[in-house]
Amino acid sequence: MHAAASAPPAGVKARPTLRDVALLAGVSTKTVSRVVNGEAGVSAPKLAAVRRAIAQLDYRPNFTASSLRRSSGRSAAIAAVLEDLANPFSAALHRALEDAARDRGVLIFAGSVDESPERERELVHAFTMRQADALVVVPATDDQSYLAGEVAAGTPVVFVDRPPVGLAVDAVLSDNHHGAATAVHHLVTHGHRDIAYLGDLRTIATARQRAQGFKEALSDHGIRPATMVHDLHTERDSAEAVRRLLRDDPAPTALFTSQNLVTIGAIRALQELGRQHEVALVGFDDFPLADLLQPAVTVVAQDPAEMGRVAASLIFRRLDGDQWRPTIHPVATRLVVRGSGEIRGLHAR
Repeated sequence: MHAAASAPPAGVKARPTLRDVALLAGVSTKTVSRVVNGEAGVSAPKLAAVRRAIAQLDYRPNFTASSLRRSSGRSAAIAAVLEDLANPFSAALHRALEDAARDRGVLIFAGSVDESPERERELVHAFTMRQADALVVVPATDDQSYLAGEVAAGTPVVFVDRPPVGLAVDAVLSDNHHGAATAVHHLVTHGHRDIAYLGDLRTIATARQRAQGFKEALSDHGIRPATMVHDLHTERDSAEAVRRLLRDDPAPTALFTSQNLVTIGAIRALQELGRQHEVALVGFDDFPLADLLQPAVTVVAQDPAEMGRVAASLIFRRLDGDQWRPTIHPVATRLVVRGSGEIRGLHAR
């Protein structure tokens, strides 16, 4: 005699099933499945009945089980673990991934890590539990070896913007060092020698690369940095740093801001002080409306859309069975000259 299935513990309500919804709505389980999966072919009365039953029972579909039953074994979903979906860079990256995935009938699930290692791990865990076919990651952790099991199991993983640590996977990266050096050379060419650096968190690999490129470029010209301010991660932090810098004597004649939110904060401070036409500025990362400000903002532009397209291509090639040794896939930056970086300095000829 077989033992009966154990009942839920006392006081614990069993989670409603698809069959429970079907019984309450007076329809077949196949009809409920069609409604849950957004499929056509369900009459309006049955659709309404199923939706009422779902609401009444607080039914939550088990998408993981559904995906495991698919003949391909795939969930037709890719997870994107990004820095901050509200940031223009992350938004452009997400849109490029979404556009590429749409052509393949695949969904993109995305979440923001907000520079939190704990949040990164939580998102990765949540997405892998839902059987995501692949992962695109902009990491906040300093060691991603915790993903080794997913990679060994055959899940394609691509890092974007920041290189992987402790994990051999593909990475799509901007040339941060060269981009920062380009900004410095441009400012020096326009007569600036007192150039200040305003940077993002030093825990971020890209911030460290840009700071290094800045210092080495100044050294190439025989110039020491006027000052370097790190760990500015919000517009407010950046604006306050610029106000402090411009109270110095002598104050810098030019600013290199190494992240778009840092750039926006710096512009706010310059405008509040009425110095936007006196202090030159080159920012790293473009941002919306940068060309409409007065002066328009000169930037070293990354290409997050291209980075997203490259990442998506790598993911789908892996999913299609292609194999190669994981490597870095560089995406070039470009200097966009608009006005703020061309304000002449004291040493202009």
